[in-house]
Amino acid sequence: MRAALRAWRAHRFLLTICLLGIGRGALAATTGATLPGGSAEEAFAAEVAQAGGPSAGDVLKTLAGAKVQPVILDAIARPAEATRAWKDYRPIFITDRRIDDGVAFYRAHRELFDRIGAEYGVAPEVVIAIIGVETSYGRITGKFRVLDALATLAFHYPPRSSFFRGELKQLFLLGDHQLAYPVDELRGSYAGAMGWGQFMPSSVAQWAKDEDGDGRIDLWNSLPDIGASVANYFAAHGWQAGQPVALRAQPAEGARELPDPGLDPVYPVQQMEAWGYAPTEHVDADLPSTLLTLQGEQGPEYWLLFGNFRAITRYNRSPLYAMAVWQLAQAIRAGVAAPAS
Repeated sequence: MRAALRAWRAHRFLLTICLLGIGRGALAATTGATLPGGSAEEAFAAEVAQAGGPSAGDVLKTLAGAKVQPVILDAIARPAEATRAWKDYRPIFITDRRIDDGVAFYRAHRELFDRIGAEYGVAPEVVIAIIGVETSYGRITGKFRVLDALATLAFHYPPRSSFFRGELKQLFLLGDHQLAYPVDELRGSYAGAMGWGQFMPSSVAQWAKDEDGDGRIDLWNSLPDIGASVANYFAAHGWQAGQPVALRAQPAEGARELPDPGLDPVYPVQQMEAWGYAPTEHVDADLPSTLLTLQGEQGPEYWLLFGNFRAITRYNRSPLYAMAVWQLAQAIRAGVAAPAS
């Protein structure tokens, strides 16, 4: 009873802060408050149990240990892609260190990643670039407890509460073979993404792989599981082996304006050429493509995008993210091909 009273008071305090419009600094001082009990949590626990997960009582017991993290609410409200142009976004991810580390990582594990690439039909340098962009090759996998992150967003972030509620539910539904560690020990990003490839629980459930065959999926400490899971994600989302990703286009004088062509490759290359956007490298004229215009350091950059670029955006829908992954992958591939110094 006393514990419930303390939780209720903490919830009331948080709600009062929000209603009074107190600033972020004051709100951050409340970090560590326990999640409140109540109808939302009870309904959620019953839903998990009905779906075949732990009992409602066990779910509530686990949730009782979750902590509200206001810093998460602050972070999710300001994603990097929403505020930066390509000329500012690119230097964050395409750095000499990230390229050099990627080359060293690929060389150290080339047999494994080449085998995974061949098995899933996905370019190994792209798998490695994803790991590089997401977690700097496993160095930065997230400091938040996944339980805290997902519970905070599921019950305290109305704009996307439905999504994160679903991810929290999936976290409870993951079986022992899909979670290498107890639920309350998992750590990840402020959005609840886990491991070197930053998989959400639903991605773990659908695409993560036990590549090393030890009976569990370990996205933190098993390179075979990590690499195969990322490769399988791409294979499942339309990656086509040997097909192009993106090519620079040289706009002709008077090229047709395409205000919002979208990311789906629906225009044959020959149509893009007719509109004034010729690729700078040879490519099949019938290949479906679309156009992306980026604000680079030297002015506008025009890119023809293909199905494999669209596959990268299924990992993260930002075209800036996808372009960063692709350019990092190219740099890693070139570095591996060059003689070691």
